[in-house]
Amino acid sequence: MRKTLDFIQEIGTIMYVGGILSHIVIGVVLGHPDAATAYSVYVYKEMSAYVLILPGLGLKVACDSILYFGLGVKANWLKGKMLMMAFLSTNAFIFLVPMMPELVVLARESLPNGEVSQAFLDKTATEQLVGMSNVIPLILEMVLGSFKPRLFGERRE
Repeated sequence: MRKTLDFIQEIGTIMYVGGILSHIVIGVVLGHPDAATAYSVYVYKEMSAYVLILPGLGLKVACDSILYFGLGVKANWLKGKMLMMAFLSTNAFIFLVPMMPELVVLARESLPNGEVSQAFLDKTATEQLVGMSNVIPLILEMVLGSFKPRLFGERRE
């Protein structure tokens, strides 16, 4: 059971991190110099969020929950990992899920003018800040899950 959960966790990490990296790459490669490009980029970002990022996040949360509640793993590395996942999930569902369709609509509304609107640019700046706020918690979550270090009082055991 534990090996299966570890495997599913790896798949979730690949989906989650891969989706995030694809957002970064398409933004760097194509950016949003005009409304048509911005629209295409954000349609892609929205779909990859729903196909890769959110399901990957769900797999990771489910595996951690099964380890903690189902298998009784109460190690501090898992508690820290779950705290990081709570932060990442909050960011995803408070910012990412509502923001993606809004950005697609703002880009679509910019199509007749051929230039992206200021509202679109402001919303993309918020998207970038949310993304940057995820970097440290994501790295910590991955390190804790990979190395499973003994933390705090566990070191004396």
